[in-house]
Amino acid sequence: MEEVRTRFPPSPSGYLHIGGARTAIFNWLFAQKTGGKLILRIEDTDAERSSEESIQGIIESLKWLGITWDEGPYFQSQFIDEHVAAAQKLVELGHAYKCFCTKDELELKREEARRTKSALQYDGTCRNLTPDEIREKEAAGTPHTIRLKVPRGEGSILFEDIVYGFIEKKYEDIEDFVVVRSNGRPLYVLSNAVDDMRDRITHVIRGQDGLANTPKQILIYKALGAPIPKFAHMSLTLDPKKAKISKRTHGELVAVHFYREHGFLPWAFVNYLALLGWSTPDSREIFSTEELIQAFSLEGISRGNAIFDVRKNDPKFFTDPKAISVNTHYLRNLPVEEIEPYIRGELEKAGIWDPEFEGAKHDWFLHTVDLIRSRYHVTSDFVTHGRAYFSDDYPIDPKALKKNILKHEELKAWFPILADRLNAIETFSIEEAEHVIRELAEELGIKAGILINGIRTAVTGVAKGPGLFDVLIATGQRRVVERLRKAVTLFE
Repeated sequence: MEEVRTRFPPSPSGYLHIGGARTAIFNWLFAQKTGGKLILRIEDTDAERSSEESIQGIIESLKWLGITWDEGPYFQSQFIDEHVAAAQKLVELGHAYKCFCTKDELELKREEARRTKSALQYDGTCRNLTPDEIREKEAAGTPHTIRLKVPRGEGSILFEDIVYGFIEKKYEDIEDFVVVRSNGRPLYVLSNAVDDMRDRITHVIRGQDGLANTPKQILIYKALGAPIPKFAHMSLTLDPKKAKISKRTHGELVAVHFYREHGFLPWAFVNYLALLGWSTPDSREIFSTEELIQAFSLEGISRGNAIFDVRKNDPKFFTDPKAISVNTHYLRNLPVEEIEPYIRGELEKAGIWDPEFEGAKHDWFLHTVDLIRSRYHVTSDFVTHGRAYFSDDYPIDPKALKKNILKHEELKAWFPILADRLNAIETFSIEEAEHVIRELAEELGIKAGILINGIRTAVTGVAKGPGLFDVLIATGQRRVVERLRKAVTLFE
């Protein structure tokens, strides 16, 4: 069997957004599933919009996602001469021609078409110029484009898209389209097809918005005598208002690096993006790497558009709740050793990483991460909600402060008593800490919950978390005592 060769050809005009990442993931999964190869090709021919910063950002985002490629990165700008040579070959073979119509002349033709309500297509004025006429215009220095000569009369381009089925485009509905501009620069429709020929691409897996170019590119393949790849056009990624996801409209909320910076685990994000517009017959949602590769198929891609729930003003989720849900699953269920590097990265970024966390306190660190992760959604939660476990410099949530401490003024007197009694425990354990707290509550004639909630907020800064007595042991006797004594200043 022919080796499967797919490609991911991003344009380096900005960061890698989720639509592009989703395309890369599908190509990578298919290559992995079939034992094929993925080629990374940077389409950088738009010099004004392309930048080295964008190129590096795209590569770094792909590496973070774990998307590996077998060849490349190739840069399209290095092959412009090859693209132009292909256009010249098309002219020599009689499949293309030089068009000397000026912009003004073309605009007059469009106005006439609008006036007569006829198709806005190029009328082929230069299609049948004689060699002498061509030489005369060239001698006069008249600029020209190169147009592909689309077959005339009845007939059509018919191809089968793996996702959308058979698609037919009549020749009469395709104008003689430009493949090289008057400045000598080839257009995307030509460059992309020539690159795919050179890279021996067998499967073109791309967004549905590329479907309109497919008949034109098939004409180029045929004219150059090249094998035609199989096509699979993915449904578009839309926001809840059914608008296409874009960098301009949605900003960094659709950037891959945004999710890296906001505490997503790489594979969790890949798993989530794979579910946008693709599914298995059993609607499964959680996959290991190998499981997703084995389950993936182009036939599983939906024709319906995928919805990415961009949430600009939701302080809780800030993005699609399903993305949060998938990440939460991995954060809470992966072996703690696998998420340790990502937690460390968050603590280092926040300036609260202690070298002892990988030394003398390593077992404590892993135990604490395992203890508190059950309520967290992203790794950045370990710095926000969980900061008190790793640093003595932590904020007190205002709502928790008001509800659990300031509402009970007696705690100002009770906290020092608690501190003294907890400090007196010889072997600080869950059982001993619980006994001291519940015993004091009984002496005071109050519900133990008043002390428990007050202690939790004073010691961790938040109102919720794992069982308090587990929290106290994780925090450590000395720190618990110090924080309870300091808590009396919260009433000032």
